[in-house]
Amino acid sequence: MQMGLKDNFADVQVSVVECPDLTKEPFTFPVKGICGKTRIAEVGGVPYLLPLVNQKKVYDLNKIAKEIKLPGAFILGAGAGPFQTLGFNSEFMPVIQTESEYKPPVNGSYFAHVNSADGGCLLEKYSEKRHDFECALLANLFASEGQPGKVIEVKAKRRTGPLNFVTCMRQTLEKHYGNKPIGMGGTFIIQKGKVKSHIMPAEFSSCPLNSDEDVNKWLHFYEMKAPLVCLPVFVSRDPGFDLRLEHTHFFSHHGEGGHYHYDTTPDIVEYLGYFLPAEFLYRIDQPKETHSVGRD
Repeated sequence: MQMGLKDNFADVQVSVVECPDLTKEPFTFPVKGICGKTRIAEVGGVPYLLPLVNQKKVYDLNKIAKEIKLPGAFILGAGAGPFQTLGFNSEFMPVIQTESEYKPPVNGSYFAHVNSADGGCLLEKYSEKRHDFECALLANLFASEGQPGKVIEVKAKRRTGPLNFVTCMRQTLEKHYGNKPIGMGGTFIIQKGKVKSHIMPAEFSSCPLNSDEDVNKWLHFYEMKAPLVCLPVFVSRDPGFDLRLEHTHFFSHHGEGGHYHYDTTPDIVEYLGYFLPAEFLYRIDQPKETHSVGRD
């Protein structure tokens, strides 16, 4: 990781540390860590959103936790918001302690949607609107027991290369491990700088979105400012399950959130992340018909 990131950032430090207490700011997660029985789940996929939406595709994250054989899992990641309960489409940032025999579930998730009044970003806490644990269409999830423990800390400052932070880490793993797929997840903070992001419109497209150009015309793009708390899930290569190789959503405590593309301020950007490799990959409700549109 250190060597790969140095090709793309001026200052890089990668080390193994004790996971910081993630219940504290800026994370404010419902658990202290991301350790214990780590796994990645990809649920649904972009073909359920494009070219036209399949509104039957609704998922309950408490059930997903059982399907990945980890009831009570702490789940974070990136997905599409539960339009069936919210009444509109949105970007979803799952941060969920799922239900177990011993504990009720805790939903610390956020969702970002387009403000119909001015086209700006509206970021809201999901539990302040609804009390379910659902998402829809597609989700890339990193799950664990939410325990403290050792994690990989990555510090990277001042981007000198063309790759975003996540792509750089993912391609570094792919280069090193070759045909062996390595999946990672966790959280990182963009401490300084700004990022290019998008939010899907509140209304699904009524005409088919058949190309990346169509999708980009449909999406709303923004520049959002640090500090941002990001929830990445990435896999070095697809072992044949039609995976989305990387997907990162983020929230903040200043009302901005969405889907991370890349930083727009390479000279000043600072990243601080905590990651773990996943022991298992689960592919749930894989689309039978697929395409490569809208995977950026």
